[in-house]
Amino acid sequence: MLLRRIITCPHSKRMLCTSSSSSSSSSSSSISNCDFTSAIHELNKEMESVFGEPPGEGLASSASNVHVNNESKMMMSQKIDENSFELTHTGHSGEAQMVDVSPKESSKRTAIAGCKVLLGKKVFNLVSANQMAKGDVLTVAKIAGITAAKQTSSLIPLCHNINLTHVQVDLKLNHDEFSVMIEGEAATTGRTGVEMEAMTAVSVAGLTVYDMCKAASKDIVITDIRL
Repeated sequence: MLLRRIITCPHSKRMLCTSSSSSSSSSSSSISNCDFTSAIHELNKEMESVFGEPPGEGLASSASNVHVNNESKMMMSQKIDENSFELTHTGHSGEAQMVDVSPKESSKRTAIAGCKVLLGKKVFNLVSANQMAKGDVLTVAKIAGITAAKQTSSLIPLCHNINLTHVQVDLKLNHDEFSVMIEGEAATTGRTGVEMEAMTAVSVAGLTVYDMCKAASKDIVITDIRL
């Protein structure tokens, strides 16, 4: 097998010659030890000095592009893998499903959620003075939140029916914002969490505040429902 090599020449700087197969293995070995990208760059410069213009889409530039493109594809693939996730409430074909938690170990689980009800100054003063026509707003909303936590699986289709060991709902008046701050906590010992129970508790407590105060104002806002 013959291998063509570029050798320095005083006039043209380059000339082509051939070598026997006995020297091919040593040449290939030395080339493989060089940095691939640097070798391609040097070859392009040499071809430009000989032909007066940079090489086109030939073997050298194509090989370099393939090398760069492969690296880009690998980096993109890794990024997608790192950001990928699966939804547990959908099956392989996208249908809704309840998650099977039977393989999980039973443990103590607790979740705390919060909610804010913006009343406005007028309604806030009525609530703080316990002068709303429907009665004690904060007490009724507290009971509503606790009741809602126990009914979460009936309200949200794919939630598990959980035996709650503790539910607490607290409502506090915020004089700076003329609002009611609601915090709910739910706990159980089981195979799945109680995040939805805690969030349902504060959501329904907020709705109850709205219901008991809506006759005095239509500008009440329920906001910041979160874990």
